[in-house]
Amino acid sequence: MFRLKSRIWVEGLLRRCETQGKFGAVITAGADEAGAVYVAVNHLDNTYDLLGPPAGPSHSESGERQFRKVFPQRVAWDEIRTHMEKQRKFDSDIWVVEVEDRSGMGGLQWSAE
Repeated sequence: MFRLKSRIWVEGLLRRCETQGKFGAVITAGADEAGAVYVAVNHLDNTYDLLGPPAGPSHSESGERQFRKVFPQRVAWDEIRTHMEKQRKFDSDIWVVEVEDRSGMGGLQWSAE
């Protein structure tokens, strides 16, 4: 099964945001090949949802990248920054992408695991 490299997947996400009239940006660039991707969804009301890789496989059987909500509720940017600083101590290759989406999750599918 073919999986997109992290950089290509992130570039595709940003392009999709652009075509939908949403703003997206790379906050931290990780490893091109297989860096874990975290997406901070900015709801434009000073709250965010953070989507990150699930505990199990990072891709579904069909090859789609999977996500889980890191926090059960929306949080402030400071909580996301603190969480990502801790994650970087274990994995310096991670990507952090911010997507502005007032009413959704940046078009991504996620689980509430």
